Amino acid sequence: MKKTILLLSGVLFSLPGLGQNFVGAQIDSRMGVQSLTLNPALGSLSRTKLDINLISASSFVGSDYLSIDLSDLGSLVEGFDVDEDLDTNPLPDNNFFGNVDVLGPSMLMRLNEMSVVSLTTRARGFFNLNNVDGDFYELVTNPETGLVDFNAEMEDLSGIGHVWGEIGLGYSRLLVDRATHSFSAGVNMKLLLGAGGVFGDSPLLSADFNSSNDMVTTGGTLDYGYSVGFDSEDIGFSEIQPGFAVDLGFIYELKGNTVGDDYKLRAGVSVLDIGSVKYHDGYRINYTMDATITADEFEEKDFQEVLEDNFAGTERPFEGKLGLPTSLQLFVDYGINHRLYLSAQAGLALSKDGGIPVSRVINTTTITPRLEMRWLSIYSPISWRQYDSTPSWGLGLRMGPVLVGSGSILTNAISKKSRTTDVYAAIKLPIYGKDKVD
Repeated sequence: MKKTILLLSGVLFSLPGLGQNFVGAQIDSRMGVQSLTLNPALGSLSRTKLDINLISASSFVGSDYLSIDLSDLGSLVEGFDVDEDLDTNPLPDNNFFGNVDVLGPSMLMRLNEMSVVSLTTRARGFFNLNNVDGDFYELVTNPETGLVDFNAEMEDLSGIGHVWGEIGLGYSRLLVDRATHSFSAGVNMKLLLGAGGVFGDSPLLSADFNSSNDMVTTGGTLDYGYSVGFDSEDIGFSEIQPGFAVDLGFIYELKGNTVGDDYKLRAGVSVLDIGSVKYHDGYRINYTMDATITADEFEEKDFQEVLEDNFAGTERPFEGKLGLPTSLQLFVDYGINHRLYLSAQAGLALSKDGGIPVSRVINTTTITPRLEMRWLSIYSPISWRQYDSTPSWGLGLRMGPVLVGSGSILTNAISKKSRTTDVYAAIKLPIYGKDKVD
């Protein structure tokens, strides 16, 4: 069986796809439901009377260990496989990350000129693996390749994989609406349906590989846990656990000289995914990692089997929370005219490892020029992403009920050094309001 590994420290786990939300498209005034994933206050400024999302998904994957492109998005189903043809970048503290965001049947509806309500359904999955030595990662995932001697000292090694659903009820409103400016606020309250997760961490894990005898000596401790029905051998979704989260957003708008709903400058701030899911009846195992084993163990077994067969562990029940990827989102959108816009957006992870395991977004800054009309929008985002040494350049298109795009497709096409890749698509039924500026 082909080995999979998403979270080294015993956190093995497969995901059906991965996503960084609708890069470059969220600020579009006619984006409707998808704009709420950036700032819930954008609902009140939407130029749609009614927006019904049938299905949409955004996929994202990245690592500072190896170069990837759109063709590698599905690789997370089988893990980040090391291929001798790929450009690898082994470091003492490599990172792997990804997420999936699937928006199911959802609706944004305007109540009046001041207020908008929304009902959303989502399925989401996140994983993070941080501070893993690249040479050790290759030993675990691909031990049949020719490996050289190495000595690894991995400090603050951590990993998490978490899957959950959301049912969101949102409300946004224009609090101030003057001839020259406006101020809006929005909230999205979310019932969480936790499917489960796995996690692991180690304050210090050492590994010394000797290629002459094909032996690896490890030292330190490893704390590994998972919710019931969600271990690496049998991922199940029968044990749904409830939770609660909230998104909050505020937007200031400076209006232009034209009559109607055009604007000169729009600036927003939001805090997303404030919350967690509490799980019951799981397991948490603390392994003492002092042992010498043959590297063939990793070739014949998955990582959890290697742990169980070679290291002493103390098992105890796990009843605790898994935190959501709380983030701060900032944007400024400048209206050159009523069709051409230039936006700048920054996303900053607020969740940090502490009392509970947490998922994290990667820090990102994006500049996006766009052409926006009623039935057509074109975006070309340029992003600077954490752990990626080169900018990501993408292209997106909204044509009535269809949205397709990628924040990295152009970079992936012209460069073999990209460390991140993403793609998104949506099918929706929009009913646009009258554009007074037209």
